[in-house]
Amino acid sequence: MAIVVDIDVLLAKRKMPVGDFAQAIGLSPANVSVLKNGRAKAVRFSTLDAICQVLDCQPGDVLRWVPDDSIEPGSGPAVSP
Repeated sequence: MAIVVDIDVLLAKRKMPVGDFAQAIGLSPANVSVLKNGRAKAVRFSTLDAICQVLDCQPGDVLRWVPDDSIEPGSGPAVSP
């Protein structure tokens, strides 16, 4: 996936439990997990706004683009066609 979600990094930096974060932004812990693990197909601007308010960050701190052929930590080596 070319869009990486860094919510887990931001939560770790702030020492905020997922349950507290989920409650603060109005999502279930299961839906936060979907976001954190990059399985979400879309994010509402209202949700992104809530995330940025709670974590005191910018949208670019939450989402970043990486080329499809780059190696993400824990994803294994990239395979070229």
